[in-house]
Amino acid sequence: MKMRLDFDLLRTFVEIVAAGGFTRAGERLHLTQPTISLQVRRLEEMIGKRLFDRNSRKVMLTHDGEILLGYARRILQLSEEAHARITAPDVEGVVRIGIPEDFAHRYLPAILARFSRAHRKVQLQVRCDLSTCLLDGLAHNEYDLILVKQGSGSDSGILIWREPLVWAVSTEYDLEKQDTVPLILFPHGCLYRKLAIEKLEEQNREWWISYVSPSLAGLQAAVLAGLGVAILAESALPAGYRILGHKEGFPSLPNTELALHYGSTGLSYAAGMLAEYITDSLDGGTVEIERALMQ
Repeated sequence: MKMRLDFDLLRTFVEIVAAGGFTRAGERLHLTQPTISLQVRRLEEMIGKRLFDRNSRKVMLTHDGEILLGYARRILQLSEEAHARITAPDVEGVVRIGIPEDFAHRYLPAILARFSRAHRKVQLQVRCDLSTCLLDGLAHNEYDLILVKQGSGSDSGILIWREPLVWAVSTEYDLEKQDTVPLILFPHGCLYRKLAIEKLEEQNREWWISYVSPSLAGLQAAVLAGLGVAILAESALPAGYRILGHKEGFPSLPNTELALHYGSTGLSYAAGMLAEYITDSLDGGTVEIERALMQ
């Protein structure tokens, strides 16, 4: 007999990973912790595989669990897309959205593509820029909504994503040969640039700017080439990087946050639907959720 996966069980499974635990998943789904555990056991019995490592204090997926997570995400997303396509009002209009360049490459394409498939009469106009420029553009009515990077703990906008920042260099880079720290930075107006300089000056540590690029790809290439040190989001570290910490004399960094902003006049129906779609897709985001989302 062919196995038929239960949507409710898959949704519980995905929510456990997203929430980081059985109890928090139960709170989100309005289910008790024993009910959540029972649903996981039912799903494991259905597929004949263990999904979670019971020997870990944290929520850790087994190899089979990691495989199922990617499929579960896609199954649920397709289900939601089909429902939205069939039942949602026939929405039309233009939505102007601004996105930080690094997030535009890593996080948003898949989300925006799914929204466009579900709402084919909504025209998205996407522009990438520094967060300060996006905020200025919003103030001048150039956007309907924007996503901006901000410091940890800010009460500005609607927080939809948070992840760690790190000091990154090439694995081949020899920091001991440098009397001062060569910095690889985004242009003026970038949160990461401001943070890097402030943190080093707090240590009375000398620095100089070795490379500036407006694109994430440019910064990554400069780091891999051994031109210096950059602050990057942890999920932006492909192979060939290493992270610097207290052992190398670099201070801890706060998380980076992604917040949604919209103009004082409010949102059109189409823009409101997109804002809700992005928020739901990235709700309480972590690096692990994003990796699962993009599978």
